[in-house]
Amino acid sequence: MLNGKHIILGITGSIAAYKAAMLCRLLVKEGAEVRVIMTPLAKQFITPLTMATLSKHPILVEFFNPENGEWNSHVSLGEWADMLLIAPATANTLAKMTTGVADNLLLTTYLSARSKVAIAPAMDLDMYAHITTQNNLRTLAERGVAIIEPEAGELASGLIGKGRMAEPEEIVKQVKEIFAKECVQTLAGKHYIVTAGATIEPIDPVRYITNHSTGKMGYAIAEELALRGAKVTLVSGRTALQTPKGVERMDVVTAEDMYNATTEAWKEADGAVMCAAVADYTPKCVADQKLKKSDDDMSIELKRTKDIAKELGATKGDRILVGFALETNDEEANAEGKLKRKNLDFIVLNSLRDKGAGFGGDTNKITLIDANGNQEHPLMSKREVASIIVDKIESIKR
Repeated sequence: MLNGKHIILGITGSIAAYKAAMLCRLLVKEGAEVRVIMTPLAKQFITPLTMATLSKHPILVEFFNPENGEWNSHVSLGEWADMLLIAPATANTLAKMTTGVADNLLLTTYLSARSKVAIAPAMDLDMYAHITTQNNLRTLAERGVAIIEPEAGELASGLIGKGRMAEPEEIVKQVKEIFAKECVQTLAGKHYIVTAGATIEPIDPVRYITNHSTGKMGYAIAEELALRGAKVTLVSGRTALQTPKGVERMDVVTAEDMYNATTEAWKEADGAVMCAAVADYTPKCVADQKLKKSDDDMSIELKRTKDIAKELGATKGDRILVGFALETNDEEANAEGKLKRKNLDFIVLNSLRDKGAGFGGDTNKITLIDANGNQEHPLMSKREVASIIVDKIESIKR
């Protein structure tokens, strides 16, 4: 959603400025190009060097470079940006934005911006609750400025209340939601199933068989489908992730649970993305009580679980079915075999031998394989990978 977006990150003089470093890093990680404007006082809280390193661009503070006279054009900056995000935004900056005071580069850029504007206020609880600040926030909201609400908690003063700048992860989430509102609903009217996460196969009431999947890739795909207007049923195994906005989530535990939920949803779906790490085998017998250890070895008899993707492929018709293959050897041959056996439209291959790919991380390196050949992609964020996969789904004309 943020890939290729131009974002100006404005930093004002607040103790919360230290959070701007992580915020900048997360925005860049999402694919945004970030330029940073700092007010003079902001330099007292976080160094320009830190922000320049994270944004990969020089930091702008003054109207011109005193060493060579180079002009920092607030007009050009305002035209360049897809969003001006001021985080943290102090009470002083809010007041100046409301009344049109333009005494620093950040404020003149705000007045010149043709883009979306979002602010993340940060101040002590009494300053935030003051009628003047609340009136200023109300005025800015009426003018179309998106307000990212501060959180309640312990403040720099030692007091406890509302005024802490939202955490960087929450700010990025809300920035994505702002851009999502203008996203073209290319999949409106379509219904897709996405399976994600790991299944758990119990041995006894205490122990179970599972794998390392966190569900991040599947959740990113579900989010991308929803952003493009699709109705999304997310059939989720074990994960600690929050449900993406606009997605209907069904929590399951075992491979059998996932089979039942997915095949039932398939009756009314237009397509499915099989991203979950489903157990291939499950214990043949599950003990009612905890199995006690002894001096002898233990053997657990396993039975084959139902192949969900193969089941959907057998009844696919003209619907779209996407599979995943995580391999450690003979990657392409194994993926191509699965593509044919399960009647998939295309399969997403990744290898545990590729650094940065696989379980748990925020990046992935994939190859898309279909009947026409292979398309390899470099290492990128899972959000970017999700966008590529959904682009591929949209390219299939049915």
